[in-house]
Amino acid sequence: MNGFQEISPLQLQENPFDLIGRQWALLTAADETGANTMTISWGGVGVLWGKQVVFAFVRPQRHTLPFMEHAGRFTLSFFDESYREKLSYCGTVSGRDEDKIAKCGFTVHQEDGAVCFHEARLALVCRKLYVQDLKEECFTDPKVALQNYAEKDYHRMFIGEIEKVLKAVD
Repeated sequence: MNGFQEISPLQLQENPFDLIGRQWALLTAADETGANTMTISWGGVGVLWGKQVVFAFVRPQRHTLPFMEHAGRFTLSFFDESYREKLSYCGTVSGRDEDKIAKCGFTVHQEDGAVCFHEARLALVCRKLYVQDLKEECFTDPKVALQNYAEKDYHRMFIGEIEKVLKAVD
């Protein structure tokens, strides 16, 4: 089980395109009933409103959505390649049907009311700042909407301020 060391977001040396788009992350939120997680490969990291932020996107049918709506904080947890199969599992099986966290053997780490995992090599603890649904009429390139939203199940965007960066230490 990893311990964590807190570092500044400015100390991150990761390529965000590789980190989110290729390595994937677990997006996790918790409420009074428990926690749910899902694998993401869409999102971003940047600066908005003078804050270091993440952008995370959740489709309306995902079980994680109500957790994200009710939670004040959420996390992005990043793992080494040996966890790829578990990340794939968390992206295909619904938390409505089973406890994915337990099934994968992840150890929950509580951090300021948010949940991440001891097995992660890196976790971003974020405070929710803004939520908005993507809308068909806002796409300036209709092909993007057609290619990604055949069912018109547009993602809900969450913008969160990165409050803590937790880096695994052995």
